[in-house]
Amino acid sequence: MLKTYLYIPDDLNKEVGALALEKKSSKAEVLRDALLKGIEQLKKQRGGSAEILLKIAAIGRKYNIKGPSDASERMDDYLWR
Repeated sequence: MLKTYLYIPDDLNKEVGALALEKKSSKAEVLRDALLKGIEQLKKQRGGSAEILLKIAAIGRKYNIKGPSDASERMDDYLWR
């Protein structure tokens, strides 16, 4: 296991300490668990937008919805203006 240093705000340190007491574990264990769960969530979010776009495309196919014929040429105009 790698030893590392992490600076956290005082209020977060108090929450970690309270949770460690509640769970009867060390602060390090609470932080490792929180990091692991946080990383798992970030991984899920990373692929989430692609999944949403695929679902939107499936709805379009199901109901035979057609977008503008120049969508690829004017993508920035449609998205940002």
